Amino acid sequence: MSNAPTSISDLIDKWKTIAEFSAIVGCGYEAARKMYKRQSIAPEHWASVVSVSKAKGIDGVTFEWLAQQRALKPEAVE
Repeated sequence: MSNAPTSISDLIDKWKTIAEFSAIVGCGYEAARKMYKRQSIAPEHWASVVSVSKAKGIDGVTFEWLAQQRALKPEAVE
């Protein structure tokens, strides 16, 4: 059984809290919360997300997967 995430929120949910995810990835809590809500991780965090996901044993989190997730998200209205 694969533990590959099906969405950005599913990926972030693999940590106990958004705060834990943000601390491990190296971004602020508010940035991580917005990533969760928008279903998109800012490209400047991709290398860290790929690295920590691999270390945590989360399958399928690659630069390509992150790019696909970003392309799938609906346009956010600011």
